[in-house]
Amino acid sequence: MILTPEVLTLFILNILFAFFAIIAFVLSVKIFLQWDLNATTQRQYILEKQSFLAATIIKYIFAIKVPLFLFFIFTLDKISHVLTGAMCAAGVVDATQYGTYLLILKVINLYIFAYWLMLHRADMKDENQPYTKRKFGLFIAAFFLFMAEVIIEGIMFGAIDVDKMVSCCGSLYSSSATSYVSNIFRIDTEVLLVLFYGNFLLMGLFYLLKNRYLFALSNLSFIVSGVITLIAFFGMYIYQLPTHHCPFCFLQNDYYYVGYLIYFLLFIGTFSGIGAGLLPGSNTSRNKSYKISLLFNGLYVLLLSLYPLLFYVKNGVWL
Repeated sequence: MILTPEVLTLFILNILFAFFAIIAFVLSVKIFLQWDLNATTQRQYILEKQSFLAATIIKYIFAIKVPLFLFFIFTLDKISHVLTGAMCAAGVVDATQYGTYLLILKVINLYIFAYWLMLHRADMKDENQPYTKRKFGLFIAAFFLFMAEVIIEGIMFGAIDVDKMVSCCGSLYSSSATSYVSNIFRIDTEVLLVLFYGNFLLMGLFYLLKNRYLFALSNLSFIVSGVITLIAFFGMYIYQLPTHHCPFCFLQNDYYYVGYLIYFLLFIGTFSGIGAGLLPGSNTSRNKSYKISLLFNGLYVLLLSLYPLLFYVKNGVWL
């Protein structure tokens, strides 16, 4: 087990979150099964008060959990300095069999938690609260994912052996690696770039067609194409090394923490786009989500594209 101030902070917060989440879960099940806004009974009156309490608890848990993801990544990077062989968070993730699964689960939860906050905001804006059952039903499902995240996170940090040699990102993210990530490097660069830029152009087309479901689907696929292309192609221009493809190292001071900006743009852009397709509401609010999605995804594409272009202008060759 490894215990640092950052890890202890995560443990304490997770315990507090789990305690209040259990309370909110019990109330959510009751509200989801018995909610009837048209009823004028004493039970409905009690449910309305309980719904406000439960929603407030959930709102603050999720509102903290979403940005806390960045602190989790920062913690992994900080821990890498005490693990032999690790150069960044990649070594910590690979230090146990739980790291990769935890990271994937956290990313999934990140979108679910943020979607719940968006749904709750839309529900509270309408005096009829049309999405009350939906948001509590969503939390019931999200609760199990949340608890799984808390448990796996505790197991992962508990399973880290500080005396054990771990793999560095150079060996993990290379074509010679034996992990599933190595399959990325077997795809032709031209194919990856066509998929990446083509995905973004399709996003713009679906916006013009005002097809919110295809727009949401294109944003969902952009998460995959955006991350894969970042690792396989754009990463080596950020590092200016043809053999360096790590998706974590550019979160460090040596690269001016640009990774946080890159992932922030991708998350806001894709989440807004997915939200435009999933969240019921007026055309005004949906158009706002469209524009936010295109803006942040566009900035993501522009920022990544600048790295190889500037490298070519400076050196006259491609990597």
